[in-house]
Amino acid sequence: MITDLAHTAFRVHDLAASLEFYAKLGIHEAFRLNHTDGSLMLVYLHVGGDRFIELFPGGDAPKALTDSFMHLCLASNSIREDVEKLRTQGVVITSEVSLGLDKNLQAWLADPDGNPIELMQLSEDSPQRAVTRAAQK
Repeated sequence: MITDLAHTAFRVHDLAASLEFYAKLGIHEAFRLNHTDGSLMLVYLHVGGDRFIELFPGGDAPKALTDSFMHLCLASNSIREDVEKLRTQGVVITSEVSLGLDKNLQAWLADPDGNPIELMQLSEDSPQRAVTRAAQK
């Protein structure tokens, strides 16, 4: 039985820039895994709970996204404060806080490789909360 989302993985062009970017989001390196020859395989970043982001070094230079990947969504409990904090740290907000069709607040930014990131603050009357409440019964 599937119980949760474990991680999302990205191939990154500039690992240092990506680590710096995610640190601005409060997401920090947890550990690294190496190949048998000792070279770096990937870096795990801890999002919260049992959830992680994997960064694989050696990606191509950023380009327009053309594959099936759409975006990474990160939960926020105070989206307006988070957006302002990120802005003061030099993170470009590509779409300001707005109300989505699902009744949640959302804002958008992109990582150094151009991957879109949605920040989302769930509202109590969102369909996501309704599903969660029903599943807890």
